[in-house]
Amino acid sequence: MDEVFKALADPSRRRLLDSLNADNGQTLRELCAGLAMTRQAVSKHLAVLEAANLVSTRRRGREKLHYLNAEPINAIADRWINRYDRGRVHLLADLKSTLESVTMTDSNEFVYTTYIKTTDRQLWQALTDPAFTSRYWGASFDTDWQPGSPMVWSQRGWTGKDPEQVVLEAQPYRLLSYAWHTVDQAFADEFGFSAEDFEKLSQEPRSRVRFEIEPLGEQVKLTVVHNGFGPGSAMLAGITEGWPAILANLKTLLETGEVLPELPQPDQA
Repeated sequence: MDEVFKALADPSRRRLLDSLNADNGQTLRELCAGLAMTRQAVSKHLAVLEAANLVSTRRRGREKLHYLNAEPINAIADRWINRYDRGRVHLLADLKSTLESVTMTDSNEFVYTTYIKTTDRQLWQALTDPAFTSRYWGASFDTDWQPGSPMVWSQRGWTGKDPEQVVLEAQPYRLLSYAWHTVDQAFADEFGFSAEDFEKLSQEPRSRVRFEIEPLGEQVKLTVVHNGFGPGSAMLAGITEGWPAILANLKTLLETGEVLPELPQPDQA
């Protein structure tokens, strides 16, 4: 928490976050071009933001892409904004709203990193065991978690048996990836989508999600990468709001044994 407040206290670092908020997934060169700072200064500021988990990075070939990560801001909100008078923390509330509404349509990729006080084995179980996923997500998966195996996805009153809904990668305790569900009429009816929303979502290409697990002492670093979206994706807009809620619920469950008071509805977010 101290690292987050320290990182946010510097106006140059806030400008970097603003730049990523406007155009996520930038290289160091792109970030330097938009700011009146030297490459060395930008690198130093990015290192502070990464240490505070406000920025996540990923490699694409030789390029290193930088993504704004709202998880620490959500943690501040949970600890301070929701506990005290909002009028006294208006600035933090505005910052939280800004980061949670980040638009990722330019990169067509959602990247989110959180740190959970648990073990890699417990996190793997939480990602794959229906007894866990149904608690923090409200969804469950019937599969053997082998690459290429089909997944029967169940959520509320909907069950999807799409033959292309399959496990893509599975390295126990380190990496899990699978194809995301598409939107059929039964799903739209269950979650109350309008005819217009259903028409748009049903035409979108199938996306995919990837969970990267990295043990770090008493914590585990979990990075969620969700991509494969088309331009102007409505599904991307939905999961951008839905994933932070799901992951906050997951973190709370693993660290306290209980979920958050209200179960999020990720696909309606």
